[in-house]
Amino acid sequence: MIETLSKIGGHTAASLGPVELTLALHYCFDTPRDRLIWDVGHQAYSHKIITGRRDRFPTVKQYGGLSGFLRREESPYDVFNAGHAGTSISAALGMAIARDLKGEEFHVVAVIGDGGLTAGMAMEAFNQAGHEKRRLIVVLNDNEMSIAPNVGAVSGYLNRIRGGQPYNTIKDEIEELLKSIPGVGEMMFKSAKMVKDAISRAFVPGVLAEELGFRYYGPINGHDTDALIEVFNEARHLDHPVLIHTLTMKGKGYEPAERDPYSWHGTTPFDIATGSFIKAKATAPTYTQVFAETTAKMMEQDDRVVAITAAMPDGTGLNKVSPRFPDRVIDVGIAEQHAVTLAAGMALEGISRFAPSTRRSFSARSIRSFTTSA
Repeated sequence: MIETLSKIGGHTAASLGPVELTLALHYCFDTPRDRLIWDVGHQAYSHKIITGRRDRFPTVKQYGGLSGFLRREESPYDVFNAGHAGTSISAALGMAIARDLKGEEFHVVAVIGDGGLTAGMAMEAFNQAGHEKRRLIVVLNDNEMSIAPNVGAVSGYLNRIRGGQPYNTIKDEIEELLKSIPGVGEMMFKSAKMVKDAISRAFVPGVLAEELGFRYYGPINGHDTDALIEVFNEARHLDHPVLIHTLTMKGKGYEPAERDPYSWHGTTPFDIATGSFIKAKATAPTYTQVFAETTAKMMEQDDRVVAITAAMPDGTGLNKVSPRFPDRVIDVGIAEQHAVTLAAGMALEGISRFAPSTRRSFSARSIRSFTTSA
């Protein structure tokens, strides 16, 4: 993967993070008979490599080559077309319902990142899946960021779950200690477990998933294949929705990408030894530069202009604008429909002109920017 992307560029850090997760999923599930639905294509490079496309991988994102995203036309292992983001749980639930209606037997697994989980559509699907109580596995690939660092309350919620790891470690140690006491250990353990369950329901954030109808596992080291295989094999035997929360490092396995996963999310070609990017000399200003400069001028001239981005401050150039206008540059996370409706609500209250920039899901990354008036 590193060898190929160093020559042609691509989603480098984003693709390196879920390698062990991908291997464990394909090891435990009978794909493509078992449906494996990826939420974003740039997490699925290793998925492409181990599903019959290794020899063609150097053509990824090249004319006539492999798509940078998931394409049903490309492979039966690409169960659902995906670029960006928030669609996997909805698609997986639809497949699970269809499976049950047809009386068929196979597993359905959705893989979604912590950035994708902030999408309104993902939360709607999560809510419906808990209500339906279908046999469904959702794997949360949590690397603490999407393209840009995550924003919003869901991100804060996941941070609190990550912080709960010491709780889980201490809980396991206490359980083993109590069970080891001769004669009364098992009774003490059962009493302590009732107290622990009551406390966890009040204070441990992972319980929210269980209250919504999911069995929650995690957080689990997403680079520990043995631990992943163990939990996936256990989840395969459950007949209700499961959420498996895995923690991964963006850029895992390549030190420059580990050190700066934000810059290495998507890259130009680079020198493997030094980690230096290789950039062709620009002959004209980029669209991103023009958009950012134009937006900044509009905001200088009219204090009613607000810029809205859906998790793409860097790709749209708004990261250069926000330090000058921190109150008028809003990052809503991966939530395009919310971004547009948010703009409409502000317009109705007299904030008359907007420059929302949103990310769209096509076969290659593109940015659609537009200006509306009240």
